[in-house]
Amino acid sequence: MGVCGLLSCYLSLVNLLSLIKNFMSFETIVQSNPKLELNEPSPDQPSQDHNRGLQRIISGITQVLERDALVQKTTDAARITLAIDRVVLYYFFRKWEGRVTFESLSSDKFSILGSTGPDECFNGDYAAMYLDGRVRAITNIDNEPISDCHREFLKGLQVKANLVVPILTQRGLWGLLVAHHCQSVRHWHDADIQLMKAAAQTLSSAPSIKNS
Repeated sequence: MGVCGLLSCYLSLVNLLSLIKNFMSFETIVQSNPKLELNEPSPDQPSQDHNRGLQRIISGITQVLERDALVQKTTDAARITLAIDRVVLYYFFRKWEGRVTFESLSSDKFSILGSTGPDECFNGDYAAMYLDGRVRAITNIDNEPISDCHREFLKGLQVKANLVVPILTQRGLWGLLVAHHCQSVRHWHDADIQLMKAAAQTLSSAPSIKNS
């Protein structure tokens, strides 16, 4: 890698770490200042300022991921090899609260960038299973024994079949690597699962993920 390449990578990491530091500082201030609770909205009316701040953080992470060539190549290769419609990275920005921060698409019409997950369906039990390397392969979401909220969430994303593997770093569960097929149900072979697990392991070493 040339000097320019190294400088670009360094600046990307600096930007990512700065964004995360700002977000953590924001959370610390909110938690340590009781007066701020007077301005906290009800669950049905999230704070516009908080949402804007969070959106800036997530957008920054997305931009860093987009500049990471290893992330782009790995997700594109997985999608093309599996011949599916969408591969996404689902990043946990807070404990088991996540958002789609990167995607590789067969068509722009399948974009779900920025989508949040069914957080009410994802709890500590699921997290523990993914931390242990759990893989979830669903051939047909209509026939799978999953919760109603999970099924409706997937239908809202046009998903008919999906394959989910964890992205694990030294800090724990960074997020999920998710394969979606939207045009038809799909049987996932063992080779497909092994490919996705290998892709997740590769992604865990990408600078934009390893250092976030």
